[in-house]
Amino acid sequence: MFAADEASRSLGIELLEHGDGTAVLRMTVTAAMANGHKIAHGGYLFLLADTAFACACNSHGPVTVAAGAGIDFVAPAYEGDVLVATARERTRFGRSGICDVTVLRGDQVIAEFRGRSRSIPSTKTKEPQ
Repeated sequence: MFAADEASRSLGIELLEHGDGTAVLRMTVTAAMANGHKIAHGGYLFLLADTAFACACNSHGPVTVAAGAGIDFVAPAYEGDVLVATARERTRFGRSGICDVTVLRGDQVIAEFRGRSRSIPSTKTKEPQ
């Protein structure tokens, strides 16, 4: 799935590790990712965490998409910071699941993300027009 994720890969996000219900990804904050306060825009932090979430919950095989997600920003990130997002699936029940992602700069927590997933019955994700 990550190999086909042009949005994430075009931002320099790298998949470092993956396993059953887990994934570790890395991203370096660029100048283009900074907002008017000169800190990383929250949307990019969300995208990194969401990509780790997607990799973890798609590790089981059926196509799985986000049903919802939330993020708490704990500390700012700056241009040049190397961020690592570690995703761990907490539970799966039926076609649904819950996955937590921690985004770190070194040992410092930058953000905590929780995603709710839903497996879909087909590999077709685009609605017919």
